Amino acid sequence: MENVSFARSSVSGATQARGTVRTPSPLAVIVAEAFDICALDLAGATRGCAKVALARQAAMYLARVSFGLTLSQAASLFERDRTTAAYACRVIEDRRDDPGFDALLAAIEARLAPTAQAFPQ
Repeated sequence: MENVSFARSSVSGATQARGTVRTPSPLAVIVAEAFDICALDLAGATRGCAKVALARQAAMYLARVSFGLTLSQAASLFERDRTTAAYACRVIEDRRDDPGFDALLAAIEARLAPTAQAFPQ
């Protein structure tokens, strides 16, 4: 349970409290910059536009692959269901066949590497 708490603070950012603004995590910021969207949209209550949905899928995939989280843990970081995270991982794996998309994810993974190394396994 300690790893999930660490993941929530390190990966998904601070939780939203009444009257405060949510602070995006390094994962959200890096993925949002790469996809040219607002980091706060990744944890939005709705699906959002296709660009936001793809970025969220990539973030869940990276939380699983780079940080070693379970599907349930990766999903909960974005307030989604485990099956949504599983679907996201399948979608992103399929999209990695595209060299351009694979290069984008590789660049994001490289930027996340220092954070992932600090993550307790």
